[in-house]
Amino acid sequence: MQAESIKAKLSFFLTQKLKDYAQLLKPNLSMMVVFSSVIGYLMAPDIYFGAKKVFLLYLGGLLVTGGANTINQILEYKGDKLMKRTMFRPIPDGRMKKSEAWTIALIAGLGGAIILGINFNVLTGILSFISLLLYAFAYTPMKRVHPIAVFIGAIPGALPPLLGWVAATNTLTSHLAVGGWVLFLFQFFWQFPHYWAIGWVGYDEYQKAGISMLPSQERSSRFTGLQCMFYSIVLIPLAIIPRFLHLCNNWGMWIMMLGGIMYFAASVNFYRKNDFKSAKQVMYASFIYLPLVLLALYFTKI
Repeated sequence: MQAESIKAKLSFFLTQKLKDYAQLLKPNLSMMVVFSSVIGYLMAPDIYFGAKKVFLLYLGGLLVTGGANTINQILEYKGDKLMKRTMFRPIPDGRMKKSEAWTIALIAGLGGAIILGINFNVLTGILSFISLLLYAFAYTPMKRVHPIAVFIGAIPGALPPLLGWVAATNTLTSHLAVGGWVLFLFQFFWQFPHYWAIGWVGYDEYQKAGISMLPSQERSSRFTGLQCMFYSIVLIPLAIIPRFLHLCNNWGMWIMMLGGIMYFAASVNFYRKNDFKSAKQVMYASFIYLPLVLLALYFTKI
């Protein structure tokens, strides 16, 4: 009986640890980020789907992103205690010490960068680690200082498709890199309405934690909706560039333009109404837009 009790306790402990590590690394939220890096890789010239390469890119990307997410939670644990959606994370809830979380972050972040560096090229590994550093040590602390944090965070947030392109081409500066930078721009401009809509909906919770997300810093102002319009409208003409560069065919261009129009229309409605429903519509439109564009690019690749 005693042996069974010990075995049951050990099983419970390991199960809880796995759940805690999953909360730290947040692999479910990282999937779309890593998916964009895979599309960036597959969009590069003369690159075709290979299960091993795609798996390694996914694995490396998930680990690096997970490392960044873990550092984010270490640095923000005091604020996380104050928000309902984050107060039961491992660190603010007291289930995990920061030293253990730092160990996980180091193993995941460095391990992911090494996997990418060894299996693709050194530049990919370095770029992935730079992305982690920017997200963890520039974007995360700045969230409590100024709304410019969204701009800072948009840089590492837009790097995954460029990272995938670099994994295929091993360049950031030659003529081969142009396509990767175009993919970077799509994800860069997409992020602003996405994060501002989330910030508007969760305004009260973010205020409790001292996080500054909105460009106006006031939910009552329509300035946030206006900014969403400015950034989303850029995505409509941007859809022409991949066609011009022969990255996709006409179908791909039109699908991306329609996605941009949908995103912009949601932003216009948010500007006009400035309420929960319209803010959530921008948020949902952002969830649709990015995978739509990525899939359109991949399936209409020339």
